[in-house]
Amino acid sequence: MTLSADVEARIVKAIAAEIGCRPAQAAAAIGLIDEGATVPFIARYRKEVTGGLDDTQLRKLEERLAYSREMESRRAAVLAAIDGQGKLTPDLSEKIAAAATKAEIEDLYAPFKPKRRTKGEIAREKGLGPLAEALFADRTLEPAAAAAAYLTDAVPDVKAALDGARDILAERFAETPELVGRLRSYMQGGAVLRSSVVAGKEAAGEKFADYFDHRERWATVPSHRALAMLRGRNEEVLSLELEIDADDPSPVKPVERMVAEAFAINVPAKLPADGFLFDVCRWTWRVKLQLSLSLDLMGSLRDKAEAEAIRVFADNLKDLLLAAPAGARTTMGLDPGIRTGVKVAVVDATGKLLDTATVYPFQPRNDIAGALAALASLVRKHKVELIAIGNGTASRETDRLAAELISHLPAPKPVKVVVSEAGASVYSASELAAREFPGLDVSLRGAVSIARRLQDPLAELVKIEPKSIGVGQYQHDVDQGHLAKALDAVVEDAVNAVGVDLNMASAPLLSRVSGLGPSLAEAIVAYRDAAGAFPSRKALMAVPRLGAKTFEQAAGFLRIRDGDEPLDASSVHPEAYGVARRIVAACGRDIRQLMGDSAALKALDPAKFVDDRFGLPTVRDILGELEKPGRDPRPEFRTASFAEGVEDIADLKPGMVLEGTVTNVAAFGAFVDIGVHQDGLVHVSQLADRFVKDPRDVVKAGDVVKVRVVEVDAKRKRIGLSMRKDDGGPPKGPAGGKPDGRGAKPPAPSGNNAMAAALAAALKQR
Repeated sequence: MTLSADVEARIVKAIAAEIGCRPAQAAAAIGLIDEGATVPFIARYRKEVTGGLDDTQLRKLEERLAYSREMESRRAAVLAAIDGQGKLTPDLSEKIAAAATKAEIEDLYAPFKPKRRTKGEIAREKGLGPLAEALFADRTLEPAAAAAAYLTDAVPDVKAALDGARDILAERFAETPELVGRLRSYMQGGAVLRSSVVAGKEAAGEKFADYFDHRERWATVPSHRALAMLRGRNEEVLSLELEIDADDPSPVKPVERMVAEAFAINVPAKLPADGFLFDVCRWTWRVKLQLSLSLDLMGSLRDKAEAEAIRVFADNLKDLLLAAPAGARTTMGLDPGIRTGVKVAVVDATGKLLDTATVYPFQPRNDIAGALAALASLVRKHKVELIAIGNGTASRETDRLAAELISHLPAPKPVKVVVSEAGASVYSASELAAREFPGLDVSLRGAVSIARRLQDPLAELVKIEPKSIGVGQYQHDVDQGHLAKALDAVVEDAVNAVGVDLNMASAPLLSRVSGLGPSLAEAIVAYRDAAGAFPSRKALMAVPRLGAKTFEQAAGFLRIRDGDEPLDASSVHPEAYGVARRIVAACGRDIRQLMGDSAALKALDPAKFVDDRFGLPTVRDILGELEKPGRDPRPEFRTASFAEGVEDIADLKPGMVLEGTVTNVAAFGAFVDIGVHQDGLVHVSQLADRFVKDPRDVVKAGDVVKVRVVEVDAKRKRIGLSMRKDDGGPPKGPAGGKPDGRGAKPPAPSGNNAMAAALAAALKQR
């Protein structure tokens, strides 16, 4: 539905207030979005047009624009529907026009919405409408006496007559928008959510034990608890209900009084009809309003919880995608396994597969010597610089194997890193992996993915469905459409923030570049395979179906190293090359010499290069890019070092101080991999020696942190950790060593430690 100019202006004004900008800025951004521009392109290359709106503001604008236009379309549809019934009054029209939310619009539409035949309609058909009107209008009437005049074959007695009048009035009361709005607001402020265990489900639903008898104000239920309780209800372990005025001892509950006051009904009764009418109020609340509003609030609770869970997932995904890359170095990927063996893949600096193998150092073969020999041979043959170890089953054992391998290699030695293998199995079995490695065993594809994600997490993770990466909070309980849209936006922003090497990028990575998609990405790769590397960005125009508009959206985010045009290696957009060349000319230097010369570039006055098309923001961006061409916004690579002798949850003791990697951040805290196959939880209250509202203010996925073990529940596989320093005393290190774990005596060989002894024995034999 096309909206009028006045409606669009109202939307612009509201969105501008929400995202904190001027209406003119919002209007400009909306115009660009409507023309097909992407958020990354607008944020990076249209700063003059939008007044410098950033990608966060633009994503919010995009989201609110869709919601607002949908709401305005619904508003117009409601007005048309009521007008079609001949019931649209000027007052009602004004109220609908002033409604600020979809819920308010639906409240106003409720009395006019086509519905199934109701008890109120049946009562009217029996001729009881005048009785209801009379009792409501004249409170001096005695209800029973008035009802006696309406007895018929269809209405056999006074009770039936009064019940019919009640149904008519209750329908009217329940469909009064102002009353419904007041009651909703009251419930939002005072309702209590109660969860209780369904009889007989205590054992089966043990994981929901915290909610077997739980009460909490609806307004303050955090998203993770709301989703946990909703999941418990869906699994038929918990029952949920909203309690209203449960702790109020008065005989007339506040909600009942609110209904009565809305229609000037005396409580306590003063006139003969007051008692009957108050009974109608109670009936209206109990039978109609309480249920409908409770469903409304439960739906709202789910929506809020889902929105927060999606935000948490999106934030974690962003951190993971923008994690530090280890860089373009030859890498060996190890996908740990016990009976099936450790899968090995070696890739070169560009991620191209060089070699594969499978070694069997664990049960049942225990071929440690053979495994070490095979791995050492691969390292020497391909000059391996990095060893990436998946963090799944047998990860610590494989990590120890790699440590022994490295200890016996000559310098320069490869560096080993444990990386998350979340989603690697999904990629291995995907159609994409099958096309990339048609003759390679599925299990070995996982080792390739593990190696590549150490080299460049972003380039590899874009090949995997974001929901399979495993950094969400109750991700399977939220609206999958909204989740997918939010995660796609995160991936798009991350890819375009980093930039993509046009001559090396895979089709999945290229498909996330602004303006491109799967089809054009495949076309670019096919053209590159047939014609060779692109010598310049301009050469992209030769790709079939890639037109000027797409080129405009994508070009600035694509990089060409050592091409015909030096600026193609930067984030300077081709449309602004003229400005860049004027800057170069002002320095009297060759562009290749000038790029990276910070002193020369900082000496320039950006204002001197402003013209009619490119303002100060763009000129400053160009100068910054010339100063650090093709700079990567991701942090420097760093990895955690797991403590020796701590390989299983059974090895943990309260007081140990360990190093680990943050794998996931939820609203209630952060999960940290400390190398025992089970992530520990740092509750939000344990993240810092101060109040923390949002865990991401302290940590993000991929961070390397020091944690102290505070609690270990091996049966429930729960590990409680702390990052606080004010624990009341110095922490104890593992096995009585120093707080950081140094100086501790290793425990006797048992379990995972038997692996270390076997390795040492095998090496001695060699």
